[in-house]
Amino acid sequence: MTTDATGTGVTEQAVAGLATTADPRLRELLTGLVRHLHDFARETRLTQEEWERAIAFLTATGQACTDTRQEFILLSDVLGLSMLLETLNGHHAPGATESTVLGPFHMTESPARALGDDIDLVGGGEPCVVSGRVLSEDGTPLPGATVDVWQADGKGYYDVQQPGVQPAGNGRGLFTADTEGRFWFRTCVPAPYPIPTDGPVGDLLRATGRHPYRPAHIHFIAAAEGHTPVTTHIFVAGGDYLDSDAVFAVRRSLVQDFATTDDALLAREFGVRNPFRQARFDLVLERTS
Repeated sequence: MTTDATGTGVTEQAVAGLATTADPRLRELLTGLVRHLHDFARETRLTQEEWERAIAFLTATGQACTDTRQEFILLSDVLGLSMLLETLNGHHAPGATESTVLGPFHMTESPARALGDDIDLVGGGEPCVVSGRVLSEDGTPLPGATVDVWQADGKGYYDVQQPGVQPAGNGRGLFTADTEGRFWFRTCVPAPYPIPTDGPVGDLLRATGRHPYRPAHIHFIAAAEGHTPVTTHIFVAGGDYLDSDAVFAVRRSLVQDFATTDDALLAREFGVRNPFRQARFDLVLERTS
């Protein structure tokens, strides 16, 4: 096959080379990838120098990945691809909790904790009690559901970012809902924070004039037998960056009030200092059948 000035012959040859791919879905994905990549190169008139810089950037992104840092997930997040996939694939029953991005910090296993435990192991942040229920889409409680939680501390850092400062497992907990589907734990109000900017993704943000900040939030993965797990956040209402999240992951249904409570007796009952903040919400899961 001859190649014209726009290289369409090369594109067709590359696509034809995929014809023997045994897995039909893999063949479909690779064919689409090749066509879109080639169209991108033609539309933008991509130069050899620019492509070499792109390869160097992707190489550096891979080299920045460690056991506790996933730079490629971070890249997917800041390009909006992670949230796009959540939007395209997150088909939920009416009333079910909306999903959002996993983020780059779910890199270590959350320690099992008892209901009511404090996941803020370093203190110093504004005390907070988080509570709710895990429910099926029809409102039925889901006893024994698991609730995996992770968050930044009151200064905006995750434990894996400060291994010499925070103990492993700080801000993390794996809880099991009680017989009525209820869960609750103590923590601190998380702070807004910048995503890591000391790698290739940070270079990309600076080159495009974007800020790196995420609004304050707590991550959750809720799961129960017979239901589709949900990966989600709750965002602190009234905080900064809700309208300019660096990873485009805010859904209005996930913005929750962290109300201030000034009640010494209730604070003593919860085991927190007074006054404190409270967030109450339910995690609603969709049935699998």
